[in-house]
Amino acid sequence: MWLNPEEVLLKNALKLWVTERSNDFFLLQRRRGHGEPTGRITGLLVGALDTVLDSSARVTPFRILLQVPGSQISWVIASGAAIEEVNKHWDWLVHNLLHSLSVFENKEDVASFVKGKVKGLIAEEVRGRQAAQEEDPEKFREALLKFELHFGLPSSEKLVTFYSCCCWKGRVPRQGFLYLSINHMSFYSFLLGKEVKFMIPWAEVTRFERVSTGLMTEAIRVNTRQRQRDFSMFLNLDEAFGVIGQLADIALRRLLDSEGLELDRVLQQPTRITKRILEEQALREYVLALFRLPRAEKLHEVASCSVWTPHARCHTAGTLYTTDSYLCFSSREEGSCILIIPLSEVLSIEKAESTSLLPNPVIVSVRTKKAFQLIELQDRNELVESLNSRLRSLQWKQSMFRSRKDGKRSVSSPTPYYTFYYDTGYSDEEEIEEQVLRNTVNSEALMTAFHQNQPGTNGNKSVEQVKEQLWEDHFLEFGRGVHMFRTEKIQRLVATGIPESLRGELWMTFSDASSELESHQGYYTSLVQKSMGQSSLATEEIERDLHRSLPDHPAFQNPTGIAALRRVLTAYAHRNPKIGYCQSMNILASVLLLYAKEEEAFWLLVAVCERMLPDYFNRRVIGAQVDQSVFEELIKERLPELAESVPDLSALSSVSLSWFLTLFLSVLPFHSAVCVVDCFFFHGIKAIFQLGLAALDANAAQLSASTDDGQALMILTSFLDQVGSEESSCVPSSPPAAMETSSSSSSDTETPAVTHTNITDLINESYKKFGDLSVRQIERLRCRHRIQVLQAHEDTTKENALRVVTPDVSISPENLADVYDLFKTEHFISLYWGDSSSAAAAEAAAWRYGDSGSSYVERQYRLDRPQFKSLYGLLVPWPGGANQHADTLANRTFTLLDQDRTNLVTFREFAGWLDTLYCEELNEKIRLLYRLHIPPALTESEDDPSLMKSPLLSTNRPLYVNLPADVQDEVKDYQEQLKQMLQDLAKEKEKDVEKPLPLMNQCEFIQFCKTLYSMFHGDPEENDLFQAIATVTSLVLQIGEASHRGHSSGLEVASQEEVKEAGPAQQVTAEDPRVDGSRGDGSSTAENEWTVSYAQILASLLTEQALVNFFEKPADLSAKIAEAKEKQYHQRAGLLTLQQGTS
Repeated sequence: MWLNPEEVLLKNALKLWVTERSNDFFLLQRRRGHGEPTGRITGLLVGALDTVLDSSARVTPFRILLQVPGSQISWVIASGAAIEEVNKHWDWLVHNLLHSLSVFENKEDVASFVKGKVKGLIAEEVRGRQAAQEEDPEKFREALLKFELHFGLPSSEKLVTFYSCCCWKGRVPRQGFLYLSINHMSFYSFLLGKEVKFMIPWAEVTRFERVSTGLMTEAIRVNTRQRQRDFSMFLNLDEAFGVIGQLADIALRRLLDSEGLELDRVLQQPTRITKRILEEQALREYVLALFRLPRAEKLHEVASCSVWTPHARCHTAGTLYTTDSYLCFSSREEGSCILIIPLSEVLSIEKAESTSLLPNPVIVSVRTKKAFQLIELQDRNELVESLNSRLRSLQWKQSMFRSRKDGKRSVSSPTPYYTFYYDTGYSDEEEIEEQVLRNTVNSEALMTAFHQNQPGTNGNKSVEQVKEQLWEDHFLEFGRGVHMFRTEKIQRLVATGIPESLRGELWMTFSDASSELESHQGYYTSLVQKSMGQSSLATEEIERDLHRSLPDHPAFQNPTGIAALRRVLTAYAHRNPKIGYCQSMNILASVLLLYAKEEEAFWLLVAVCERMLPDYFNRRVIGAQVDQSVFEELIKERLPELAESVPDLSALSSVSLSWFLTLFLSVLPFHSAVCVVDCFFFHGIKAIFQLGLAALDANAAQLSASTDDGQALMILTSFLDQVGSEESSCVPSSPPAAMETSSSSSSDTETPAVTHTNITDLINESYKKFGDLSVRQIERLRCRHRIQVLQAHEDTTKENALRVVTPDVSISPENLADVYDLFKTEHFISLYWGDSSSAAAAEAAAWRYGDSGSSYVERQYRLDRPQFKSLYGLLVPWPGGANQHADTLANRTFTLLDQDRTNLVTFREFAGWLDTLYCEELNEKIRLLYRLHIPPALTESEDDPSLMKSPLLSTNRPLYVNLPADVQDEVKDYQEQLKQMLQDLAKEKEKDVEKPLPLMNQCEFIQFCKTLYSMFHGDPEENDLFQAIATVTSLVLQIGEASHRGHSSGLEVASQEEVKEAGPAQQVTAEDPRVDGSRGDGSSTAENEWTVSYAQILASLLTEQALVNFFEKPADLSAKIAEAKEKQYHQRAGLLTLQQGTS
């Protein structure tokens, strides 16, 4: 295969390689020892060397070198494992290149030409491989070439797919092609001599939807913050709409959310994304949501089949989905019959004899001595072989885990389950009680020890017994455990409420947390031991909320319940620091602890936070906000009359946020809310959507008549407060305190009294009216609405950033907003195509080690040095921005602005710099230029402006401090001086910026003059400015020289006397180059240097009117921004393409 040309030394290569074929410019070589008789010692040595190397570093046995006559350096341009492969490359070089190379007079041009040609061949091969993955490779290859030709983006901007369609411009359709790549959607049309071409970054898409108008039967409308585009006449509109949604969603999750929402590993590598991968990913997301599987599960096979369902006495047709650890079956009608079989429960998967009645049967045997029969499986042999391979691997892992665990158990002593103690500052008696709790195993659910004695609960034992009998009968018919058949009958049983004795078991079954518990024996114990006693922000928040979790329940008025809740929440925060602890997790965990054992409650919490409610419990509760947006659309679709009468549905969705975050536990009476949790574990988030719609539907008339948001809130609060259950039908239990206040105030309104509603009736009504809501529909809506929610957060971030910066600058709000957009775009461009590893590493370090008091807004977008230099060139107001000195000045500016030494510049710092250039007075502009020519901005090596070369304390600034006469005998230690100076610098940072600047030496002043000359180049008044700066330079040099002579003569006698009188310690200090004030270049001490001050330079510049006019001339920032917007994208794209080509 062709390789990116890589240098090798020919003299070293000859020791390990044998030349097989050669000419003036190319060598075909064989690895010494390959294909030779085994007796040769050199072959044995080289073979041993290659064997010692790991597989990733082993050398292919054949290669082709490019050589330039007379040079010892060659370049590897091709390699191969077989001589036939390398011979093909050799023949191509001889027939296509060799004759052309003899034309070149300069032999170095030969190397450049061949290397460029080889890189072109590699790019062509990449295109070919990408095209080969598509349905029509030739057509895709042609489209790829057109995409690259029309838009000129770097090769890393991978094209995913393309569609023929029309783009509407007003009432005129333009027929062309829509190209969908990993970062952009691009449209190109050329008809009747008119060209239409534009690109929309996915990061700018705020909304997309399907619309129908008079002219367009059906179209896809894509909105950005600036405008909207309509695309129609697709051959397959459904497919195009889905791909657009996926690509926008993936890009926004990758680019906008700094925390990183849950994103599959394949999608985190944009260059690997293809249309086929998007289709697979969409199916995988659907399967994970339908069966509520762990997010890490990978989908392997999808096959149509039929499963024998004993309860129906027939085979049920549907689809089999296999993942890493599960066999899942769903009937053709979603939800009517679902079967989940964890591979950990499977004993064997075998093929049975095929008959006309049972074609291609497969028998799956599980540990409960039951078997499941699957028939009508296509490609049965391959499927069974793949499943058995994964099953054997899983069984081997389980056996190794058990043997290791048994070994540990035989060695370890029978210590208590928990071996920790949480110091909460109790009294002696409470400390003893807590010590007892430490050695107590919560092997039972809290409900078994702490019953909530409420009116109406004692007379319902018979109801519980009836429910238990119904469930036992159901288990006999449909099976028990994770692999039970889940049908509409079990849905009706769940709606009536699960009996308390079975609730924990069924929650573990429905969520399949039981499999996680089984495969992670001892994990919770070790997690508790690691996490308890550690202090963090999460543990502080947990401590604050412990006593707010179901405060009316006796289990949490007792140290036992509180301790168990603390352990579960702290262990989860330690397991998943990305989530840590989020409010509402305490309420959820406390309910789980009531009905499940402590370790089971932990795994139930894991299932809810990581699988059933993904992205709900991060810092910005993105998942919950997305579902609120989906809920609004469902209200418009399912309750159109209510949506018409309540134009602003955001008020209703803000009320419903707590419904989703706490699964109605914070708004319904306790026993009613637990029934909702039952439905949630069985049906997932779909149950919450349905119940929310049912609650709004039951109050639609009153909500339509409500006059404000407060009244609507009271209507819903009153309704939910009176929803009772069979266990608490007499007196509903009280809701949380916040709800009590709202409900009591609602009695004063004119809202008519509502009769008591039974939770079972409300749940059944929700299934009856809204049960057709499917998981697939919810997932598609989530994809669309996630874009809107992320962009809304982005708008808020921008508003906050501008609000912080605006008081400090004089730039107009419109221009400042545009500068922010340029700043953000620059950040994105490097994420699109650049090598952002250094910037990403620096940003990660800034987040990890930065000041905890820094706001999120200030750390949202930062630019590294190359990004800043790009914007510098676009926005600097002076001419001469393209010359080499401008690049040096940009480096110094970055160093000056990077005050925190994070190698990143914030928007606030960038805006302050721009404000100085465009809005400040002449003296501030000169001050900025002055600071750019003294340390730390001016580094010791302009060629390598790294952090090590530009320390906060420059080595050419004096650290020695002249002591007063009365304390000359008290010589300070060097480290004490350094500490004092650091403190002084910290104080200086807090003082007004008008503090006198350090003096400038002669070398720095020469650099200052050089900068002024480069700034004036290209200005209309160039000649006058050059004369003026020559005059000023001469004047300042004279001032510095006069000051230098006067200072030297005045100090000569005094310095001799001071040296005689100084003690030996002070004499050593004076000779120490680290502390004496000598400059880094070895010149004389700071006291004897040629120096000028900022005030002297400013005064000299003011004597020349041409210079005053130049710096006071107003610069048009708006025009500069408009020009930057035009240039930024393609200028950076071209630069990055060039960098990639030379790398």
